[in-house]
Amino acid sequence: MAWDFSTDPEFARELDWIRDLVVEEIEPLDLVRHRMSADNWRAVTAPLKQRVKDRGLWAAHLDRELGGQGFGQVRLALMHEILGRTGSAPNIFGNQAPDSGNSELLAVGATEEQKQRWLWPLLDGKLTSCFSLTEPHTAGSDPTGIKTRAVRDGDDYVIDGHKWFASNASRADFILVFAVTDPDAERHRRASMFVVERGTPGLEIVRNVHTMHHPYDGESTRNLGGHAELRFTGCRVPAANMIGEPGDAFLLAQKRLNGGRIHHAMRWIGQCRRAFDMLCERAVSRTSHGKRLADQQLIQQMVTRSNIEIEAFRLLTLKAAWTWDTEGPKAARQAVSEVKYWGAQILHDVVDRAIQVHGALGYSTDLPLEEMYRLARNFRLADGADEVHIQQIAKMILRRYDAVEGWPTEHVPTRRAAAEQRYADWLDLPAGEPRYLGHSS
Repeated sequence: MAWDFSTDPEFARELDWIRDLVVEEIEPLDLVRHRMSADNWRAVTAPLKQRVKDRGLWAAHLDRELGGQGFGQVRLALMHEILGRTGSAPNIFGNQAPDSGNSELLAVGATEEQKQRWLWPLLDGKLTSCFSLTEPHTAGSDPTGIKTRAVRDGDDYVIDGHKWFASNASRADFILVFAVTDPDAERHRRASMFVVERGTPGLEIVRNVHTMHHPYDGESTRNLGGHAELRFTGCRVPAANMIGEPGDAFLLAQKRLNGGRIHHAMRWIGQCRRAFDMLCERAVSRTSHGKRLADQQLIQQMVTRSNIEIEAFRLLTLKAAWTWDTEGPKAARQAVSEVKYWGAQILHDVVDRAIQVHGALGYSTDLPLEEMYRLARNFRLADGADEVHIQQIAKMILRRYDAVEGWPTEHVPTRRAAAEQRYADWLDLPAGEPRYLGHSS
């Protein structure tokens, strides 16, 4: 089956408009966003968000019947390749994590009443959200092992547990919480998903978890989201706050994650391109020992390797998007895991080379490369650690193969014997060389 990543002229014009807005307006804003308060950030970005809405490009990750633009994965991939050049662009286009993934989850799992209360305001940018799955004392790559409990009590559920790396929790209006409702069920049916609104008694935001990407506290970083540690102590929520049916949490989380991984990957390509552009500009502008860096063989190797890796990464991601659009999400599972695992490493390596070529300047905060580098390291952990995707990819590949009886001592000579039997009249063997005809060992 032939892959087709072509873009129709109408959407190509939309991509040009997106690129102009990102490069001319959002990239300069991104360089100073750390120095803005949350209120100033909202004031500055509101007009840009309105321009996106007026253009019909807001929240493009959902199908039309779910409140989005119905672009499909390939168009979304091409769009996110541009948005990924800067960390602020997804927010201004209504595609920022975790809100985009949470809206996908609500779109497939919420009732009409729940959509009216949380989904539509979320899509409109009037609410912000958090996704809370990871726990500090259980393996983050195994969501079936979580300990947080939600126990039915009349018309409510009472939640008790300890979470951390809850994305965006410190400023979210509501939190989607993964909690065990039936500990005796099959492991993928033990947990359910709940909406816990900000200010609910028993919900405690213990602290923001400082990371390589968000190392500072304070008002100046509140517009950046980040991660938080949470405690639920007798936290009572209405049973009507459950999304989907009891035991649906794992299924809903997978729906949320898989499509988002394609978008993440294309945004990484945008980051790669920006870092690569900086690398090349530096190479042709800087001289050392009387020669341009661009004329040094080691620099040429960095340029060549980076360009090939980015192109290969891009094609692999577009293939995943195309497979999703044409054959469905199940058929794209292996390709999605491949781009998540391999792409995070490519992003890290390309940014690392760009820093190396810039020397001390690249290591400084005068350029965005150091922040890009810190963020890139996170992606080898977020949405499934490398090791999990490696294991998943290998399982999907190897299940397509059958064991060969007697491998290799019987199998290889047997195949050779069969070949010699088939082409016996055409063989020209040197004198004395044994034939394998009729032998199996």
